[in-house]
Amino acid sequence: MIRIYPYGQVPDEEIFARVQDDRDVSGIVADIIARVRAQGDKALAAYAEQFDGAAPERLEVTGAELDAAVAALDPEFVEILRQAAANIEAFHKHQVRSSFVVTDQPGVVMGQKVMPIEKVGLYVPGGTAAYPSSVLMNCIPAKLAGCREIVMVSPPTCGGDINPVILAAARIAGVHRVFRTGGAQAVAALAYGTESVPRVDKIVGPGNAFVAEAKRQVFGQVAIDMIAGPSEILVVADGKSDPAAVAADLLSQAEHDKLASAVLVTDSETLAKAVQAEIERQLPLLAREEIARASIDNNGKIIVAGDLAVAVQIANRIAPEHLELCMDNPFDWLDRIQNAGSVFMGRHCPEALGDYFAGPNHTLPTSGTARFSSPLSVDDFVKKTQFTYFTGDALERVAGKVDYFARQEGLTAHARSVTIRFDKTKE
Repeated sequence: MIRIYPYGQVPDEEIFARVQDDRDVSGIVADIIARVRAQGDKALAAYAEQFDGAAPERLEVTGAELDAAVAALDPEFVEILRQAAANIEAFHKHQVRSSFVVTDQPGVVMGQKVMPIEKVGLYVPGGTAAYPSSVLMNCIPAKLAGCREIVMVSPPTCGGDINPVILAAARIAGVHRVFRTGGAQAVAALAYGTESVPRVDKIVGPGNAFVAEAKRQVFGQVAIDMIAGPSEILVVADGKSDPAAVAADLLSQAEHDKLASAVLVTDSETLAKAVQAEIERQLPLLAREEIARASIDNNGKIIVAGDLAVAVQIANRIAPEHLELCMDNPFDWLDRIQNAGSVFMGRHCPEALGDYFAGPNHTLPTSGTARFSSPLSVDDFVKKTQFTYFTGDALERVAGKVDYFARQEGLTAHARSVTIRFDKTKE
């Protein structure tokens, strides 16, 4: 049963469990990466036989197979996927940046070019899990950024096929190429390339401990989005909130993972007790009851704070992945929120709305990293280059200042590279 605590009984840093997978898989992952680098497709086939039960006949999924996956789905779900994709695209279009040029000084032109990362890789979990939402959330910002090649990898079943829901989402989202491979070996293939899988410049998407460690080890060879921890939700709710809805929102994250953290902070002891009872009532109704039960019993908490202002302070200290503000006039509180991955406002905005359909990205910073990082966005799929142009007259106007600055740092060659252009005595 979820436990109720008066605020202060649990230190802020312990309100979220934030228990990480403590398996040391670094050595195993290093071996996998080295083997894929050395053996390419042969290594991918061997690992598919070892981990998936059989190697697929073809690594790459054909366009016809993607179309067939869409055709095989319930048309109603296809339409929902398309609507979700449209919502995600409409939101992320506002994130597209423009290059700029500055010409406010005579003889000087400066600027910044915003360019897409050329090739990106999307890791999408497979097997028993099927998350078409992750395909949409990872691909659509990359497409809007203008990435020339968007490559998706996902582990196949023992029959050698990727879940058709994943393939349909890939077709709807606009993924360019799809490969039947998963795990650390797929991350290695994206980072270094094989005979079949193209090398990419950035890898995004969630995965298990082996995938996370592989992303950590290939970082520097390629860019990555983040190392995601277990899912988190913090619900800040006042005494007017519906306890059944609050309990359901907490359980929506608890069912993700036994290591997930679901926490309610409220100014009402009455609501705290009612939510505690509702969680117990709803748990047996869940398909993933065992997972949710472990999360709630081990990591779940209800904190009774003095008022909502204290609750918001708690949220800022914790920096949750998902933050719900279940209260009247939530926009009155939004400016006070400094650290959160994504904020869900009011009594009719469950976090699941953001997971699937609303439009903002659901790939969010976890483990307190919302203090300094942001949700996945179009920005993650672009790079920027600066340029500078000075005429001779413009350079001459500032040459003495650059010369002085460089000599203060002891870099006389830097200084001379400017002044030599105006040295009448040079040979």
